[in-house]
Amino acid sequence: MSTIRIVTDSTADLPAELRKSLGVEMVPLEVLFGEESFLDSVTIGPDEFYSKLAVSHQLPKTSQPSTLSFKEMYERILAETPGATIISIHLSASLSGTYQSAVIGSTMVETADGSEPDITVIDSKSASIGIGVLVRRAAEMVQRGCSKEEILQEVERLRAETKIYFLVDTLEFLQKGGRIGRASAVLGSLLNIKPILAIDDDGFVTSVDKVRGQKKAMARIIELIGQSFTEQEPLVMTIAYAQRREMADELAVMMKERYNIALEYLFELGPVIGTHAGPGTVGLFMHRV
Repeated sequence: MSTIRIVTDSTADLPAELRKSLGVEMVPLEVLFGEESFLDSVTIGPDEFYSKLAVSHQLPKTSQPSTLSFKEMYERILAETPGATIISIHLSASLSGTYQSAVIGSTMVETADGSEPDITVIDSKSASIGIGVLVRRAAEMVQRGCSKEEILQEVERLRAETKIYFLVDTLEFLQKGGRIGRASAVLGSLLNIKPILAIDDDGFVTSVDKVRGQKKAMARIIELIGQSFTEQEPLVMTIAYAQRREMADELAVMMKERYNIALEYLFELGPVIGTHAGPGTVGLFMHRV
């Protein structure tokens, strides 16, 4: 059985120490503040990013990795572990060209012995920890000695099952990113409207609801989870937050009061996702054990 290696990109928002323990390789996206360029989760982390964001007069821009970045990553892995099988899981193709860069990069790979590399590139049809849950499960299965076919089947199942809801604290960043008009953003802020966003089956960000007030918005997310899962079945809950940890903690408490949470994880949203969602965002990612 060949060695299996897992690759992802920085938008999976998995901390470096977790990636290291799981043996996961990461290709970073780029974050640009004017003329300053940073590699997401490599040369800039959440703390520095949100500090810079607070004083920036312009919304930073993000850029996908090049095809060459993926080609070099895959070739390095194959040089380290000749004949390895690579499973590469990435940000939704509906949101970024990252997946396509990985696909093209995989076709450019040259091996030392001239053999055809075994590289499978997967569109997560998700973002942030929605990618992260797939990467983590795949890497854990590698450590258990599972086959490529078993891993791909489980990733497909988990991708279809995982439910994702984002509570955006302010409409400002959606407006700056061109998602909504300025008038809607101003009106929403005045009325304390909290948009609840989801990621649909095709990997697009969609608006689920708009609720007045943070507490009511959290309660609404908890109701929405009930459309997919029962209160008795054991669930894995992952919460990701941007700066306001207390929001994540409050949502976790509310979820555990209603659902059977068997495992829970807490992560901070990274710079690329934070660029588009903004500080104060909290995301809930749910699937069965």
